Amino acid sequence: MQWLPYVVAYAGIAVFLIAVIARFFMWARMPIHVRWELYPVAHDAKRARYGGSYFEESKWWTKPREVSLLGELKVMVPEILFLVALKEHNPKLWIRSLPFHFGLYLVVACTVLMLGTGVLGALSTSLLEGGFGTLLRGLIVATGAAGMCLAILGALGLLQRRLTEPGMSTFASGADLFNLVFFVVAFGVALVNFLLFDRDFSQTTSFTAGLVTGDFAAFSGAGGEAFLAVLTVVLLSVLVAYIPLTHMSHFVGKYFAYHAIRWNDKPLLRGDKGEAEVNKMLGQKVSWSAPHIKGEGKKTWVDVATEEFKKK
Repeated sequence: MQWLPYVVAYAGIAVFLIAVIARFFMWARMPIHVRWELYPVAHDAKRARYGGSYFEESKWWTKPREVSLLGELKVMVPEILFLVALKEHNPKLWIRSLPFHFGLYLVVACTVLMLGTGVLGALSTSLLEGGFGTLLRGLIVATGAAGMCLAILGALGLLQRRLTEPGMSTFASGADLFNLVFFVVAFGVALVNFLLFDRDFSQTTSFTAGLVTGDFAAFSGAGGEAFLAVLTVVLLSVLVAYIPLTHMSHFVGKYFAYHAIRWNDKPLLRGDKGEAEVNKMLGQKVSWSAPHIKGEGKKTWVDVATEEFKKK
């Protein structure tokens, strides 16, 4: 029993990292996507504020493009933290989704703080003494407790929305419902463990430190206390491994959706790498059966785009 939570935690982290890396390379190797060509583009430092583009310039293809990382961050950070687009387009869903996602961010922050505590403790216990140690422990409790509560509240809200909203309940799959229930159960068990036995997160912090140092100490307490602590670790570890194996891996895909599709305004010039990619895609066969296409798996996209359409 002493080794079980550590083994499961390591396995969960390993699966998470492998799955995230696999997802990243899977999307990175996908064929070039049709660009949105919608403006403003966040990295256009000069024209993003009014929705312009570099096409306003004469002979734009001869001039260097100015790409602003700060401009992208001004859009991406609020979008990641506060789901700005969802608030704008679906406020009712946003009210439920924001606490869920923000709760997850706080739980991640709590985990990072606990890992940092383990590293500092391994270097020297004196680093965790005094006011700094007190502040660190306070932040762990605050982010952990608030994160679990918000995540549970948001998951329940999303579950209620998917089950009762006609526009969503029709399309809610069993996997969607299971995912939310899984979050509620895993964080619910962790919250009960916090409220009953680990009010200062000392046990959880000690366990996390053990993952860093290799000191696999058993959970203190006996009976229900030890069992609940182990159950918490097992459920959260399985959840960590499970997330990137589902559509919840959109936290990886969002990078490609923005940078490769929504904000990709790199000009296609003769001789560029992009030209070869586009030519390869244009050479693919078209199987659409629409009367104005009639691809039948024989025509290429070049054929479809260049043939003359005769109206009957």
